Amino acid sequence: MATAKIVYASMTGNNEEIAQIMEEQFENLGVEVDTTEASQADASDFEDVDICVVATYTDGEGEIPDEAQDFYDDLQEEDLTGKIYGTCGSGDRFYGDHFCATVDDFDHTFAQTGATKGAESVKIDLAAEAEDIENLDTFVKELVAKANANG
Repeated sequence: MATAKIVYASMTGNNEEIAQIMEEQFENLGVEVDTTEASQADASDFEDVDICVVATYTDGEGEIPDEAQDFYDDLQEEDLTGKIYGTCGSGDRFYGDHFCATVDDFDHTFAQTGATKGAESVKIDLAAEAEDIENLDTFVKELVAKANANG
């Protein structure tokens, strides 16, 4: 059975909700999943699972949220070769070019760890609506399919 770890950073609660949506979908697919808020997570936790997911918001002018900064820095030191990863997050289109910039930052960092991208990133404007939930379900299914093919 595949295992997954979701790490999220949430100021408004939107990404916590996104993490819960994904957690439920992973469980529906028979994946054992652990979800942790970023300030409580350790990047090395990803060494013990098949699927690594980060759900984050973007702070200010495209910055990593304070509570996720240490996690982000530590992730850059990890070797996650053989792991499947995905990134997603909530943002506000009001910020234009900075919309969900941190989702892309985590995507690039995961790629540098040797992990394999399992699905295209999902970027959500504010709270997850019905279409966003469908996109998250697809995202999770693709991650699980990639992990199963990998395993």
